[in-house]
Amino acid sequence: MISKDTQLCLSLSGRPSNLGTRFHNFLYAELGLDFVYKAFTTDDLPAAIGGIRALGVRGAGISMPYKEAVIPLVDELEASAAAIDSVNTIVNTGGRLVAHNTDYVAVATLLAEHGITPQGAAAVLGSGGMAKASLAALRDNGFDDLLVVARNEATGAPLAAQYGARWLPVLGAERPALVLNATPVGMAGGPAEHDLPVAREVVEAARAVFEVVAVPEDTSLVRLARELGRTVVTGTEVAALQAAEQFALYTGVRPTPDQVRRAGEFSRQEG
Repeated sequence: MISKDTQLCLSLSGRPSNLGTRFHNFLYAELGLDFVYKAFTTDDLPAAIGGIRALGVRGAGISMPYKEAVIPLVDELEASAAAIDSVNTIVNTGGRLVAHNTDYVAVATLLAEHGITPQGAAAVLGSGGMAKASLAALRDNGFDDLLVVARNEATGAPLAAQYGARWLPVLGAERPALVLNATPVGMAGGPAEHDLPVAREVVEAARAVFEVVAVPEDTSLVRLARELGRTVVTGTEVAALQAAEQFALYTGVRPTPDQVRRAGEFSRQEG
């Protein structure tokens, strides 16, 4: 039962889905917590963040395209967000908004879990907040031959310089061992939902593919990589791990690995 004491958490995304909503609400019910979670989008980010502050919303997940734009609107950047100038989580304590980044934790954890180690070049596609978190995780896990592939030179070139990577507007003849897609290509509801973010021959030459798009679970990139027998990390794995970290920040309760697994499975039952 929702009451006046129920604590609200939410997400802000350019293309909201039920993934986080179902994940968090599953765990609230599982653990008997008086919380509720709802997904939103907005064309007025300052007003939305002001509402979080004014209405006492406990936490907010921040997704594309707001991860960098939200920075001037919060009171404090916790170290994980400050280090990469990107936010995916806001925690509201008494009207003070502290920003975090749990994407980094998710990427670093999944690299280890899937045994993806530095063997050849690693290409990160994109230059937004998720690309920043991914580059930081790769660098900190020993990847020193990094490529940033982004058509926008104004964002791609500085990002590459920040992490000691090479910037390319397109991948061209490069054939990296790891391809990490941090663009919206393949995302449900988008204009490129059924597209590959790289040419087929790039995936054929790769050792591993790391997808960040969470909806749908089986993007064109994931399907092709699996058909070719490559090591694959899916966006739904990323979403579940970063959401578990968010959940702990919002509630003070850390779900068990089994609870995270079951919440992730439940979240994928509906897009």
